Amino acid sequence: MKRPEGKLYYSISEISEMFAVSKSLLRFWENEFDILRPAKSASGERRFTRQNIEQIRLIYHLVKERGFTLDGAKKEIAANKERLEVKIKAIETLEKLKGFLLEMKDQLK
Repeated sequence: MKRPEGKLYYSISEISEMFAVSKSLLRFWENEFDILRPAKSASGERRFTRQNIEQIRLIYHLVKERGFTLDGAKKEIAANKERLEVKIKAIETLEKLKGFLLEMKDQLK
């Protein structure tokens, strides 16, 4: 997954590319998960914020990486949202550290 740039709003195309999922899946998740409510422009285009990206990251983690059903993911978010957010941030930090260590290993060769 690509990291978001320093923008205020992201288009559905950018989010789709960031998570390597289809735009239709993002629209589907928007209908299924109450936590995901991107703003819409006057012309109806979705405008995703950093908070929306974190919400998508949480949904993506549960559904795509851990294999939860949609109902299971909804229940898990309702019961443990804060704990899940901390866990996802820890995983991201560890992935960055792993990348750094692999880069250092390559430089030592």
